[in-house]
Amino acid sequence: MNILFIYPKFPDTFWSFAYALSFIGKKSAYPPLGLLTVASLVPAEWSKRLVDLNVDSLTDKDIAWADMAFVSAMAIQRTSAKQIIARCNTSGLKVAAGGPLFTSEPESFKEVDHLVLDEAELTLSSFLSDLQDGQAKKIYRASGFCDIHHTPIPSWDLLQMKRYASMSIQFSRGCPFNCDFCNVTTLFGHRTRIKKSQQVIAELDRIYDAGWRSSIFFVDDNFIGNKHYLKTELLPALIEWRKDKKGCVFFTEASINLADDPELLNMMSKAGFDSVFIGIESPDEACLTECHKTQNKNRDLLQSISIIQRAGLQVMGGFIVGFDNDTPSIFRQQIDFIQKSGIVTAMVAMLQAPPGTRLFDRLQRESRVVSEFSGDNVDGTTNIIPKMGKDRLLDGYRQIMKHIYSPSNYYQRIKTFLKEFKAPEIKLPMDTQRMLALLRSGIRLGVIGKERFQYWSLMTWTMLHKPGLVPLAVTLAIYGYHYRRICELYIFE
Repeated sequence: MNILFIYPKFPDTFWSFAYALSFIGKKSAYPPLGLLTVASLVPAEWSKRLVDLNVDSLTDKDIAWADMAFVSAMAIQRTSAKQIIARCNTSGLKVAAGGPLFTSEPESFKEVDHLVLDEAELTLSSFLSDLQDGQAKKIYRASGFCDIHHTPIPSWDLLQMKRYASMSIQFSRGCPFNCDFCNVTTLFGHRTRIKKSQQVIAELDRIYDAGWRSSIFFVDDNFIGNKHYLKTELLPALIEWRKDKKGCVFFTEASINLADDPELLNMMSKAGFDSVFIGIESPDEACLTECHKTQNKNRDLLQSISIIQRAGLQVMGGFIVGFDNDTPSIFRQQIDFIQKSGIVTAMVAMLQAPPGTRLFDRLQRESRVVSEFSGDNVDGTTNIIPKMGKDRLLDGYRQIMKHIYSPSNYYQRIKTFLKEFKAPEIKLPMDTQRMLALLRSGIRLGVIGKERFQYWSLMTWTMLHKPGLVPLAVTLAIYGYHYRRICELYIFE
């Protein structure tokens, strides 16, 4: 059987890094890890082909070759996913779909032939067995969560790695916390399920042996969900793994309580982690209480961020406005906090309610869910009626974005960050790709760009005070260009 794996296109968002990728000659930030994992669960004797619409186009020949299309998507890929499904329907190609979008909203995809939902390790085998017997059902669901000790290595052979800026790997699923607006626990549970260190090393070996020497994203929703295993098993294995390796730095997502464990911070740095995304959400305690962000309460958030960055991990932060406890003063509070923190990559979103969350259920009971969940946390939209009013919220949101991503404030934030950031122990080599990025940034940002004064001021300061961090300063300047382009196109009036 010929299986065509199709990954829908992402719209231009902060996380797409579309306007930054051109500096390094890449097409997409991340590969479709989930779909590659599904491919590895399909019988080896079946023929497989991957079309990632973020790096390639779907041709009529692809569709004609296939006996069935497998589509996986997140909510933000909804528009592209529907276009793919419609095209397959028109061509008579049957579609099997799974992943977060379809698992959360199966009722929205009646045109899909087979919905293989929840975790593929539990539902895919039944579907494939029924398919071979000619009696495949419409919907396949699981009642629990899988043991990821048996999850196979993703089918990296289907991928053209050189088109991507980073590779991805998953160590764990699930999160011990219960944030009101997050659907991670709905999809993957509260108990942190982990892979054995041998599995992770085997996956890294496969990526490294394929020639990869750049960034690798540990996609866990909370990498530090099992600190004991990290410190006794995985991190020592990663430290040992990289002893005879070149390149390959890691980044991940974690909770703010990472700052409370200096041993863990030190080990992550030695293992090659250089940045971490943390959901800060709000500097307001009442809002943190409202959304059950308990791990962020009763602490000096600015100090916690500083501790992590001084340990050699850049903090990328997520922020939300539009909580019921927010007042008009929250917009200024968020601006001041972000600028003081030195969080360069500050992803500020208007509150949305994903299906399956406690927030969605509560607001639906209050008749305050008014549209479908977009999945884009920085597009200036929301699917709920905020208490302060949608117009007031949107005005305040635009105020934040205009301020923090104006060249003067953005570059000042880079300098604030670099002043206290400890250079990571593991760095990427200055290869051809990074040299081209340096040259292109000098021309596009330092000569043509409206931020040219701030750009050269930062480069001069960094060369004088933190010369080892010049490549990082260039990277952050390039990111800033991308963020401003997104703001100009989709957020600012």
